[in-house]
Amino acid sequence: MKFLVAIILTSLLAFISGLFLPWWGIAIASLLVAVLVHQKAGKAFFSGLLGVLFLWAGLAWWIDMKNNGVLSKKIAAVLPLGGNGMLLVLVTGLVGGIVAGLAAMSGSFLRSKESVR
Repeated sequence: MKFLVAIILTSLLAFISGLFLPWWGIAIASLLVAVLVHQKAGKAFFSGLLGVLFLWAGLAWWIDMKNNGVLSKKIAAVLPLGGNGMLLVLVTGLVGGIVAGLAAMSGSFLRSKESVR
């Protein structure tokens, strides 16, 4: 249950932080959720990863659908993705998810340090 709550809170806070902060605001949101919702480091990593992966991939897919995939195909042609726009959407989500996962794992370690004191 904590895992699902952490995924939803991470996605929600990351979306809100994206309205006011640069892209790295997802790390702050993920770290805060991991400090507030205590989990072991591995679960915290995966909850941060999945929360932002779903958010960023969903937003990238939505933007891609709005412009009929024109921009993503051009960017995917520049990158070594073979012009595959959907692969670019997946890579976008994965990059954001890894950043958020590492921040969540850091928040979990921070929480465990506080509880030792």
